[in-house]
Amino acid sequence: MYRQKKIGLSILIALFITGAAASFFSSCGKGGNVSPSALNIQYQIINLSPDLGSVDLYIKFLKFNRSSYFYPNSSGYFFLTSIDTPFQIRPGTSATPGSIVPDSNIFILNNTLKPNLKYTLMIMGFNKPDSLSYIFTTDTSSSPALGRGKIRFINATPRTAALDVSANGTPVFTGVPYKGMIDYREIPAGTYDFKIFPQGGTLLLQDLPNIVIQDGRLYTMYTYGLAGHTDTLAFGTRVIVNK
Repeated sequence: MYRQKKIGLSILIALFITGAAASFFSSCGKGGNVSPSALNIQYQIINLSPDLGSVDLYIKFLKFNRSSYFYPNSSGYFFLTSIDTPFQIRPGTSATPGSIVPDSNIFILNNTLKPNLKYTLMIMGFNKPDSLSYIFTTDTSSSPALGRGKIRFINATPRTAALDVSANGTPVFTGVPYKGMIDYREIPAGTYDFKIFPQGGTLLLQDLPNIVIQDGRLYTMYTYGLAGHTDTLAFGTRVIVNK
């Protein structure tokens, strides 16, 4: 009886070891799968084209988002379920329920994505072959010194001269052209009144009072719209948190 129990126990142990080994080699061998959530990649889309209409993101040629991305809003960061590129940006379908899903690509994206990082795709320009473009950014930087934050600036306003930005009266970004980006700059944490002017000019295009820059945080300031307009295409500026 004892011998039978011992043999049975030995068989169970052998099966356990065999199963564990198979699981180990399956996960570590060639082509082993990694849960997408473990990659911790965050992505956001900001549609700043005044006349493009809404857009959708396609991954593996399947529509990824439930709601299309409209001008001039940010999607906010979302986690990716796959990083197999290329991705596609196509005309949005949210505004026309029941419409045929478009198969024409506005952009094909082959950007390399790395774990534990955040990325922003910013679409800008007019809906013309020689105008529509995008900026793709990695939203990371070295940590600012204690008591300081970091902010960068992107000029996404077509038909606009280069821009200057001041913070509480002190120049921070100077002469930033359309589609230009100035990388993160460190400033003391605190509350700021940001003002935007044409390069070297005094005409105030935008005033952003009471913008709080927190200790250790990263921010992006970007412009959109058209200077001189007072309608839905009016010149605008937003500040978003990257970290």
